[in-house]
Amino acid sequence: MTVSLNQQIDEVKRELAKRDEVYPRQVQTGKLRQSIADFQVERMRAVLKTLEWLQAHEQQIKIMMTEGT
Repeated sequence: MTVSLNQQIDEVKRELAKRDEVYPRQVQTGKLRQSIADFQVERMRAVLKTLEWLQAHEQQIKIMMTEGT
C-alpha cells in the first residue's frame, strides 16, 4: 500500500492533536514527565515540517530524480 504525502501529513497532524489531548493528563497523573512530552511533541512537529517541505518541493524532487536515472 502506498501512503501519499497528504495522507502522511494528515496522520501526523492527527497524532499531534491526540498528543495535545492525552499528554497533559499523563503529565498530571505522573505517567509522563513534562520534559519528555515536550520533546516528543517537538519531534513530531519536526516530522510534520519535513513532510510539508517535501510536499512543497515534490515536483522539483521528482524532476531531479528522473534526470538522475
